[in-house]
Amino acid sequence: MTSTLLIIQFILAVAITISILLQKSSSIGLGAYSGSNDSLFGAKGPGNFLSKATMFLGLLFVINTVTLGYLYNQEKLESAVDSVKTDTLIPTTPVEQTAPAAPVVPTQPQNN
Repeated sequence: MTSTLLIIQFILAVAITISILLQKSSSIGLGAYSGSNDSLFGAKGPGNFLSKATMFLGLLFVINTVTLGYLYNQEKLESAVDSVKTDTLIPTTPVEQTAPAAPVVPTQPQNN
């Protein structure tokens, strides 16, 4: 799940960068290479559309970042040792052991 969200995060970062660079500014940015967008976006051009798209992509980026942070934090609560399966000679349940009996001293027959 986190790997999918990480790929989406990368795609959103690239999309935000492109939408910001396509916006009209004093130095024009990459908007100079996009040609005439008046026919596609209307008479006002792509300014209003690109600003709304940038805000929407930014919102998705923030939501995805918070979700990734939450999922990574949940993974930190689990220990790697919890998932290790061990086969050992030490029993997991205590075994009741009886104490060995006291040694019996053999008695010698008495000679009368």
